[in-house]
Order: sequence, then C-alpha cells, then structure tokens
Amino acid sequence: MNSPEQPLPTFDEVLLCTPQTSAEQVGLFLLRCLIPCPGGDKIYTMLYADELSYDVSCRAEELFQRLQCYNSSYRLIILCNCEQENSYLPSAFSHYKVHMIPQRSRAEMQQYLQHHFQVAQPSSSAAAVFKEHMCVGIVSSKRAGMGK
Repeated sequence: MNSPEQPLPTFDEVLLCTPQTSAEQVGLFLLRCLIPCPGGDKIYTMLYADELSYDVSCRAEELFQRLQCYNSSYRLIILCNCEQENSYLPSAFSHYKVHMIPQRSRAEMQQYLQHHFQVAQPSSSAAAVFKEHMCVGIVSSKRAGMGK
C-alpha cells in the first residue's frame, strides 16, 4: 500500500495452500522465491501454510533449508491460522514469527483494493454485476447451503 500504483501480486508470487497442495507445488514456489533472478524484488506469500499435510510440510522445510543459502535477500511471508500455529510448518518457522497488526485503517485498505480491482471500461463484462464494477467480489452467507 506504500506504492499504490504497483500491481498486486501475480499468481507466481502467492501459493494458496490446502490439504491437497502437493510437495511439488510447494517446491516450485520455494524455488521461485529462493533462487535469485533478475527483477527479484517480489514478495512471495504462502497463505494457510498450516493446511499443508505433514509430509508436504516436512519436505518444504527441508527444501527451504537447502535453498536459503542461495539468496540471503529473499522475501517470504507465511500466513497461518493462529488457531493452527502448532501444526508442522508454523512450528518449524516459529523463530521467524512476527505478529501482524494492520498499519492502515480498514477504509484505506478497501480503497486500495478497490483501485486495483475496478474494471477500467465497464462494458458487457461480468464486473457489471458487482458493486462499482469490481472484477472480484465476495459473496458470503451465515448459513451453509444457501446457493451462494
């Protein structure tokens, strides 16, 4: 948010982890993060790393330990559910732990995301469905199975 005109992260910079995420997917992600390359100022983020299986987590930690010597200026953020912080990967990286407190107000964050997700020319795109021609939207329900 300090550079409003910078684009949001791309698909190669974010890994959304699930119990089905494979060791190969995590390995490729860590390779992109830890092997130096031109224009390597990207910030890599693993979301819900606590969801990874035990086997995949072990292999990810091993690979991280082997590769981190190639790049001392890597930028890796691992986000986990605080209720699952005792799972393998969060425990293995616990000495790097930083508790995050948002530095911006919710309104500022919403405005920043709105700037990046608004469709420039609202035509006959699906963005016309969402409020203020956003190309993404969140639909939620307090009750499961409501068809949303």
